[in-house]
Amino acid sequence: MLDIDFGTYPFVTSSSPSAGGICTGLGIAPRVLGDLVGVVKAYTTRVGSGPFPTENLGKEGDLLRLQGQEFGTTTGRPRRCGWLDIVALKYCCQINGFSSLNLTKLDVLSDFPAIQLGVAYKTSDGTPIKSFPGDLRLLEQVKVEYEVLPGWNSDISNVRSYSELPKAARQYVERIEELVGVPIHYIGVRPGRDALIYK
Repeated sequence: MLDIDFGTYPFVTSSSPSAGGICTGLGIAPRVLGDLVGVVKAYTTRVGSGPFPTENLGKEGDLLRLQGQEFGTTTGRPRRCGWLDIVALKYCCQINGFSSLNLTKLDVLSDFPAIQLGVAYKTSDGTPIKSFPGDLRLLEQVKVEYEVLPGWNSDISNVRSYSELPKAARQYVERIEELVGVPIHYIGVRPGRDALIYK
């Protein structure tokens, strides 16, 4: 959502961090690109100002920030945190043409008794919004419809096999796949490079 062309302008970066930027930034021809893997956190974060429909300003947002160490690397500035925004994720998958996803930081959600997914947007009067809005003013005013899934309340940081994940964690992963329409092939369960589950 920080892409200068397809992000929430003007709250964007000065470049094209979407898949299209691979070609323009590196001078690689589009035809040589193969499968594209999108990297997405198991929850949503945002740096600085700008619209953030699923932002959680309460204790849950604070817990996400603490558990996920969501502070700027250089500045130490706290990142804004919230539940995973499926509407924005679907838009990102559409723009980038991802063939699969790498879901990172799933372990950060381990202490939540219930986990929410932002599955749809509505206007203030309750009218459904069918896709990600291009109008920034509308995006700032949307109401989010949430789906609540059970938490797993157990440490998954040492799990390396998908079948060994708690049932609720697998349900969360599979529900994201179902809603977004893109398979999740990789799951990160802590910061180390080896802390990866291949699904």
